[in-house]
Amino acid sequence: MDTSSSGTGGDDGIWRLHRETVRPEWVDYNGHMNVAYYVLIFDHATDAALDRLDIGEAYRGRSGCSVFVAEAHVTYEREVQDGQEVEIATRVLGFDGKRLILYHEMTSPDEDGLVASNEVLCLHVDLDARRTAPLPADAASRLAAAAEAHARLDPPLRAGRAISLGSRRAR
Repeated sequence: MDTSSSGTGGDDGIWRLHRETVRPEWVDYNGHMNVAYYVLIFDHATDAALDRLDIGEAYRGRSGCSVFVAEAHVTYEREVQDGQEVEIATRVLGFDGKRLILYHEMTSPDEDGLVASNEVLCLHVDLDARRTAPLPADAASRLAAAAEAHARLDPPLRAGRAISLGSRRAR
């Protein structure tokens, strides 16, 4: 069951805009939520953040532009099972006029600590041209303010990670 909320965040300045409950059909043969559904929940949280910034679905309808995810990184820390509620804490890590980086952390009242994290690079896209385009000044101002406010927080430990096997490098 979806239990999305429209809250703005806690006293720490991090946005808490989305919650969901793990559905039985999301649980795989290992007895925990399948990786695809972590990404689905994080995508719902991305939509909530874009709506909060007024560059979500309503913006697409009135502007002919949208925001696409171009890259994503997910870490999995703890299992969650059928019926568990999860909450997503979101912040804007960066913004440059056409691109933004959102960072999400998933927690559950049934688990101690972080369940999973997700970092996404989003592109502002003109839907007619199917190309990136600068955000309008009002949206850019909202994004810049959010990025500045979230930059005052301690940086998230899992942001900016890359997949690696230690010192192995491509040649």
